[in-house]
Amino acid sequence: MRATWKSGNRFDLLPEGKRFWPAMQEAIDGARRYLWIELYLMESGELAERFIAVLETAAARGVQIKLMLDGVGSMGLSRSDRQRLRASGVELRFFNPLAMTRLGGNLMRDHRKLVVVDGEIAFTGGFGVVDEFIEAWYEVAVRIRGPVVEDWMRLFAAVWDSPLTRGGKPRERLTQWLQSLPPAKGQAAGASRGRVIWGRGHRYQAIRLSLHGRVATARRRLWLCTPYFVPTLSLRRQLARAARRGIDVRLLLAGGHHDHPGIRYAGQRFYGRLLKAGVKIYEFQPNFIHAKFCVVDDWVSLGSCNFDHWSLQWNLEANQEVEDAGFAAEVARLFERNFATSRCIDAASWARRPWWQRVREWLFGTLNAWVTRLK
Repeated sequence: MRATWKSGNRFDLLPEGKRFWPAMQEAIDGARRYLWIELYLMESGELAERFIAVLETAAARGVQIKLMLDGVGSMGLSRSDRQRLRASGVELRFFNPLAMTRLGGNLMRDHRKLVVVDGEIAFTGGFGVVDEFIEAWYEVAVRIRGPVVEDWMRLFAAVWDSPLTRGGKPRERLTQWLQSLPPAKGQAAGASRGRVIWGRGHRYQAIRLSLHGRVATARRRLWLCTPYFVPTLSLRRQLARAARRGIDVRLLLAGGHHDHPGIRYAGQRFYGRLLKAGVKIYEFQPNFIHAKFCVVDDWVSLGSCNFDHWSLQWNLEANQEVEDAGFAAEVARLFERNFATSRCIDAASWARRPWWQRVREWLFGTLNAWVTRLK
């Protein structure tokens, strides 16, 4: 499957759970034929209870539901919730469950997030079905209509049929069924160009290559939001070069609210050189920003990829790319609102940070560098 640009799409930006969860539930409630759902995180709790109830209702009216969860990210989903899903008719599978015989093979995770409704609507972003996504974490999603939905379906089918995906009854391969499927009717026409871009660890890094290409050719702005900022050396160099040639380079990163503080400290060791090159760095203050999106001129990429070593070396990732001036302007306005509630890191004050902060950066930076070499 190639990452192909397609016209005639419509993309709706859905920032924060209070917008994308109701939109997603409305779409699921309107499903008539099938639902395909792919998630990394799903844990038993209030949100999982609500989500399972919505799927039960859909299954009861005859909707065929395929739910694919990562074998590690779903470890917090209780046995009773798994049984409840299967009892309702949901076909449940798990990608790469932990196995003592595979050792390093356990590191590959399915980090993608996807909901497809009847082949007509898709949602992607950084969301998961865990209680933190209700209020505690800031997240962004996009609703997709148009020809690119089919590409999301092909991506889902490839992982569903993978030998690393376990569970469910043996059936006709989903990729073969998809080839015989007639085009979905009723897709909303739009004016936006888009393509699905994906990564498969170090084996296939189209997401990284696409981002690097856009950074290298940026003309006006380059704004990137990622919760786990541990960029590769090549990306750091490209960001610095872009800033030196006059591009407005800004990073929106997680602040003190973080689910893995050590990763934040590891990334902070790169602040000094980036600030010196002219990169502007903002740390989000209200809560933990888990969103992953960027805008370069009139190009937007939004999805599951954190643009860090782990995502690029080990995970299955997927983003929606959009080329549309109007959509890019909307994403830029979202960035501006988030910059306003963030702490702007000042180069001079950062250079005067205390010694214990420097030690912390070195310690966690060294540990992270060691872990990323395990491949």
